[in-house]
Amino acid sequence: MARGDLKLIGLRPSPFVNRVQYALNLKSAEYEFIEEKFGSKSELLLRSNPIHKKVPVLIHSEKPLCESLVILEYIDEVWTSSPSILPSDPRDRAVARFWAAYIDDKWYPLLKEIRMAQGEEAKLAAVQGVEEGLGLLEEAFENISKGRSFFGGDSIGYLDLAFGCFLGWLRAVEEVADIKLLVGEKTPQLAGWAERFCSHDAVKGVMPKTEMLVEIAKILQAMAKAPSPPS
Repeated sequence: MARGDLKLIGLRPSPFVNRVQYALNLKSAEYEFIEEKFGSKSELLLRSNPIHKKVPVLIHSEKPLCESLVILEYIDEVWTSSPSILPSDPRDRAVARFWAAYIDDKWYPLLKEIRMAQGEEAKLAAVQGVEEGLGLLEEAFENISKGRSFFGGDSIGYLDLAFGCFLGWLRAVEEVADIKLLVGEKTPQLAGWAERFCSHDAVKGVMPKTEMLVEIAKILQAMAKAPSPPS
């Protein structure tokens, strides 16, 4: 294990922060969690991430590192103990990075759109996009896992962390919107994977409770619908 102070700046409801927490837990890396206040940005955060000004930020030996997927790769390279996060095969690593980018750039924004959509038509379009994405990820899981428990094989890996960090918010969106998205009838392999991921020791003590995320989602919905103040 690498030596030096290890701190993580974050918000507990943030899936991107959770992603890093899960990875640190997988590596049994001890760290101090520095929680930001919802709706504000601390001086430490602004100093540590002056470009994007957002969490998560990992501070290792007084040196900050930003962007959750970048942080995952750093953790895997510095904490070399098992399990490995990234696949050892170059092509497998490239495939995992491809799907991680798809999840962050395409799939998760649609999940957010479901709870923030203005009007039933926009909501239905977002639901359709999320369901289509889950179908693609079901196929990807079959191809990548090769019959094993996780995208990463027998243990949680890079793509598991990239996707699994959104499972709490997926449940919350299902409750807020009164819909079911991840169901065994449509995506049986993903449904089984999700159960295994959420019950893993590295995850279950960190993943935010659905009830808390539902309350946050309702607050964000109300804020989005509130009229803009007069200029």
